[in-house]
Amino acid sequence: MTTTAYGLDEIRALAGESLGHSGWLEIAQDRVNTFADATGDHQWIHVDPDRAASGPFGGAIAHGYLTLSLVIPLFNELLDIQGVKMSINYGLDKARFPNPVKVGARIRLAATVASVEDVPGDGVQMHLDFVVEIEGADKPACVARAIYRHYA
Repeated sequence: MTTTAYGLDEIRALAGESLGHSGWLEIAQDRVNTFADATGDHQWIHVDPDRAASGPFGGAIAHGYLTLSLVIPLFNELLDIQGVKMSINYGLDKARFPNPVKVGARIRLAATVASVEDVPGDGVQMHLDFVVEIEGADKPACVARAIYRHYA
């Protein structure tokens, strides 16, 4: 379910709130290969399923940064900001990859608005805690604190 916030006051009111979970997204080998082409990272654990089958993870895995980049479309399922002039991705305070995502696995995003604070220029800064979960796994694929700014 998507939460919609209209304007800065409604964004402020989200502080401390869970935004729930996105839908599941399957990580296919073609997505991994496309990411490898875009970044130039063609390490065999990502793009050679036959070799990766006998590697440390028992199969090909997604790049950690691919997993992190998928936060964007998954997060769009959870929060819709309206009534602001501009929103920007301000960066990350922390990102970790505790568990690899095997090709064929499904992931989803859990998000919580950790805090919201005012920033100069008639804006707010949101600190969001993201957890990328792997279906059936005990440990998440990615844990990150992201920062977004929204300006009226």
